[in-house]
Amino acid sequence: MSKNKTQKEYKLAADIAIFTVKDEQLHILLVRRAERDDDPFSGMWALPGGFHRMDVDDDIKDTAIRVLKAETGADAPYLEQLYTFSNKGRDPRYYVTSVSYFALMPYTSVSLNAGHGATEAKWVPVRNNTVSRKLAFDHNTIVDMAIERVRSKLQYTAIAGHLLGEEFSRPQLLDVYETILGCKLDKTQFNRSLVRADVLESTGRKEESKGHKRAELFRFKDGADTALFFPRGLVRASSRKEGE
Repeated sequence: MSKNKTQKEYKLAADIAIFTVKDEQLHILLVRRAERDDDPFSGMWALPGGFHRMDVDDDIKDTAIRVLKAETGADAPYLEQLYTFSNKGRDPRYYVTSVSYFALMPYTSVSLNAGHGATEAKWVPVRNNTVSRKLAFDHNTIVDMAIERVRSKLQYTAIAGHLLGEEFSRPQLLDVYETILGCKLDKTQFNRSLVRADVLESTGRKEESKGHKRAELFRFKDGADTALFFPRGLVRASSRKEGE
């Protein structure tokens, strides 16, 4: 006679790696889980996330959007699905499938909130392509994968502009790319790539500045997220030059 095995309750969740640039450094948003006796990850830091709610979410992306807004007080200008994690040992309490996302947000647009059972939320710097702390569940794996995805997409798309807000100068955009990619880029080739791809349009304004020439401000054109503008060869060449 076979023994009955207790089956874990199944849940669907969304976890979000939210990135910004602060103090010329890439940061990721982490939340501290509440202290609970029944929580195996009580008090640990984790990515913002939450369970899918059929009463309010049409799909799992709606879950991610809801969680993100609860934690940051704003909608992310860029949100992309990353990967689906479904290992049965992810959570000792339930069998949880987590659909992970990454988001890019300007630092000035975010008002941190500790929602969804968290007691604290903070920006943590990314160093050496990771974060220097042990996270709950398998969130270190999600973080590392999200960082790799962001750095990879920056090598051929214009999505880094979403870290700067609705308008920005070309030097500001270049600074963000160099910060995240970790190497100096050829300014002339960078600007030529922008012109060739035709992803920017002038706002007709210039940045507020004192003591030097004010830079022209731009915004993305529709469809810029999917436009391929940044040649990988420029990154490779710049990286070699930096290491010489």
